[in-house]
Amino acid sequence: MKKLQLLSITVLLLSMLKTASAQPFQVRSPNQQILVKVGLDDKRLYYEVSYKGSPIILKSKLGLIREDADFSKGLVFENVPKELIVTYRYNLATAKKRNITYKATRQFFHLKNQEGKLMDVIFQVSNDGVAFRYYFPERSTDVKKITEELTTYKFSTNSKGFLQPMSDAKTGWSQTNPSYEEYYEQSIPVGKPSPIKAGWVYPALFQSGSNWALISETFPEGNYCGTRLKAESPDGEYAIGFPQPTEVFTGGNLGPESRLPWYTPWRIITIGSLKTITESTMGTDVAPPAVKADVSFVKPGQASWSWVILKDDSTKYSVQKRFIDYAAQMHWAYCLIDADWDRKIGYEKIKELADYAKIKNVGIILWYNSAGAWNTAPYTPRNKMLTHESRMQEFARLQKLGIKGVKVDFFGGDGQSMMQYYIDILKDALTHKLQVNFHGATLPRGLQRTYPNLVTTEAIKGMEFATFEQRNQDIQAQHCATIPFTRNVFDPMDFTPMVFGEIPRIKRKTTNAFQLALPVLFLSGIQHMAETDQSMQKAPEYVKNFLRNLPARWDEVKFIDGYPGKLAIIARKSGNRWIIAGINGENTEKNLKLNLSAFKYFTKRTLINDGSEEFSFSTAAISSGATQTVKIKGNGGFVMTLEK
Repeated sequence: MKKLQLLSITVLLLSMLKTASAQPFQVRSPNQQILVKVGLDDKRLYYEVSYKGSPIILKSKLGLIREDADFSKGLVFENVPKELIVTYRYNLATAKKRNITYKATRQFFHLKNQEGKLMDVIFQVSNDGVAFRYYFPERSTDVKKITEELTTYKFSTNSKGFLQPMSDAKTGWSQTNPSYEEYYEQSIPVGKPSPIKAGWVYPALFQSGSNWALISETFPEGNYCGTRLKAESPDGEYAIGFPQPTEVFTGGNLGPESRLPWYTPWRIITIGSLKTITESTMGTDVAPPAVKADVSFVKPGQASWSWVILKDDSTKYSVQKRFIDYAAQMHWAYCLIDADWDRKIGYEKIKELADYAKIKNVGIILWYNSAGAWNTAPYTPRNKMLTHESRMQEFARLQKLGIKGVKVDFFGGDGQSMMQYYIDILKDALTHKLQVNFHGATLPRGLQRTYPNLVTTEAIKGMEFATFEQRNQDIQAQHCATIPFTRNVFDPMDFTPMVFGEIPRIKRKTTNAFQLALPVLFLSGIQHMAETDQSMQKAPEYVKNFLRNLPARWDEVKFIDGYPGKLAIIARKSGNRWIIAGINGENTEKNLKLNLSAFKYFTKRTLINDGSEEFSFSTAAISSGATQTVKIKGNGGFVMTLEK
């Protein structure tokens, strides 16, 4: 009997384990189209990724170096358990889809180094890409520190990149960098060094033949720094880079450190067509689930905002009351009152505005300076966010005033302590039922799934820059046509879109219909509109009604057509209505033939396009059919509403 039991256990173990002789091990997506190979070459760990038989990630490195242990060499497989199929379902107010299902093949690789210390690498391969991370399963009472991550992504030298340089820390206005506010370089050869030594930011987009790959990561759970791609990528091999020394909360740590056991953030590679990239939710699929809390106060919507066009002089009581009225007239949920409100308006008058806004069914959002010693920006309120005690005191005061959210600005980088600072603010804001908008900030990296009160984050060279200098206005069309395929793929983005009127000292280079398309094309939990109340009065009533009825959240998304920097056309569904938004990133008129076969039952169709005169609109009812021809001006755009 004992022999039979032993035999049964042996057979069970053999069925669960893959032998080391089978390497490189293979992990496939549920639909079998993505293949990952993982193996050891001279006891160094590597991986490769292919899609439909075409190589995407060539042989690339895996591994880490801790102060106390080297997991970059001398590795052996302990065992490789049988793969699992994992399925997650979740709902997220700030996502491109209301109900999200994630299904992937999960594979653990248990390894040990030459000293016998343990490390796992965990792969999850879904139909839209690959995620992997490291795990140290042992336990420790002392803190371990990672000095280097060896992860690389090697592309064929025939590939092209759409990459945004990472700003050097403590540069820019009032030393507020890095804020992820550079332009994406377009279709550059892989291997071209970043013009800034800090490297390249996520998401990083690559084209390999007819296939695409988008690289990003998840937000660290307080035990890692944010990373980037290093500036140098010899032979198309991009390596993980750590933040620069000054990217820390005052007195805090820079690099990754934690007690064991310890999971690192997921590394994410979305793979497939541009349709796959734009419709993917991988960035939140592998993010930690939402914390247990009441999030019923999280309500997406649109907001009026005076500062972007009217600047500092607009932060006064009379103007803000006017913009509350503006929000109410447009059926928008919020009004954002920006920097220096504490000095120019004061808490007592803010209470009056909040009470007035409540009568109008409008919520107030207030601006704060995050600093801290990491920037010299003079705007206030300043230093209110720095400690748990000061945050709780301020947030309690805001909750009592009836304030609905805060915009916290001018963060100082991606060191582990600074990444923890974001989480600390979100936790305390959650306690007092406040929505949060981070500005001058890092990429969210799916943090909005874990903390649903994070409704949006800047981390983009947004509309405000197109009001500062003409050169930013001149490149806006190309910039905006790149963002749907890069920065805004996974994470809400506070670009603050839409200007129909004049911009002081700037000549606008994009059309009105281009601007109207942006609030649909760009995803943000709260969409802060740049257009002023006075300019909005000049817009046609059908444009105002379109904006009054703009959905606060979306149920579904479909990619229609596009190419980074040249054209972006995306359809979004809310209830029984689809809205298709398109922009032309080039200053050349285009006649587009759109495939609308997926919308054949939506026969009531209205098009808002550019008029014949400069900065004008036109509208028309259009016939239903499987295809639709749309003429789009150079630097122009359109929106199309489809209903049954």
